[in-house]
Amino acid sequence: NCNFLETCYLLLRGELPDARQKADFEKLVTTHTMAHEQMQFFFRGFRRDSHPMAVLVGVVGALSSFYHDALDISDQHHRDVSAIRLVAKLPTLVAMAYKYSVGQPFVYPRNDLSYAANFMRMMFATPAEDYKVNDVLVRALDRILILHADHEQNASTSTVRLAGSSGANPFACIAAGIACLWGPAHGGANEAALNMLYDIQAQGGVARIGEFIAKVKDKNSSVKLMGFGHRVYKNYDPRAKLMRETCYEVLNELGLGDDPLFKLAMSLEKIALEDDYFVSRKLYPNVDYYSGIVQKAIGIPVSLFTAVFALARTVGWI
Repeated sequence: NCNFLETCYLLLRGELPDARQKADFEKLVTTHTMAHEQMQFFFRGFRRDSHPMAVLVGVVGALSSFYHDALDISDQHHRDVSAIRLVAKLPTLVAMAYKYSVGQPFVYPRNDLSYAANFMRMMFATPAEDYKVNDVLVRALDRILILHADHEQNASTSTVRLAGSSGANPFACIAAGIACLWGPAHGGANEAALNMLYDIQAQGGVARIGEFIAKVKDKNSSVKLMGFGHRVYKNYDPRAKLMRETCYEVLNELGLGDDPLFKLAMSLEKIALEDDYFVSRKLYPNVDYYSGIVQKAIGIPVSLFTAVFALARTVGWI
């Protein structure tokens, strides 16, 4: 029922904002979304084919060299200022990493758009053609951000807290969290799930699902079913229920029901939800399975999935 920035307010302040607090907070974040202009030159030091997460670790850590006025983690005011800067600038930096990788000019943020709409415009607009905001897609991305905003004491959160315990500056702590999130056993799960679908697609698509499932069940096989099951949730991941709903909304909106990759994803989901082998082991589709499909449908490349996760999780780390 809330948007991502209301969720940020809840995590940072401990309660949801009233109408005035919401307006003030959204204005505060929106007016800090621009990155320092010299960041553009920093990006040019990376190879064009660098992984977006490698770029993100570097540029977020480098923010400390631009904002000397709020680096004392023991000072409440410094923490508050750095929190707003990080939440506001992460979408800009992730979009810049994407634009740099595809050789397109950077797109500046706009103050008249919502957080999610602004991010999508910075990702997909070009000087030749502006981006038309689609409310269904913006809401889908907003949901992805909300569902990834925090998830208790996981590996990357532990990393941020450990870095923070040394008194390291806020930007260094978040850069450490991003580095940890990059691991395939943590934030890279939705990327791995989509790459699994690509592999099945390359081997013949829907017709080969039975064969793929047989390999998954074979103890002597190294084939794994990615995007199913969860270390914490031994029943259906409650986030996955919402993400599944969003997934179908997006596919319907974009008319992608007949797209071979998405048909394959839905067929695999159906089999896994009905097969006794998976049901008895409570290997249900998790949030990573659906969020990967949604991001692919929106147009976000697979290599950027974990960067979007980092953008959402930053507020939880803070």
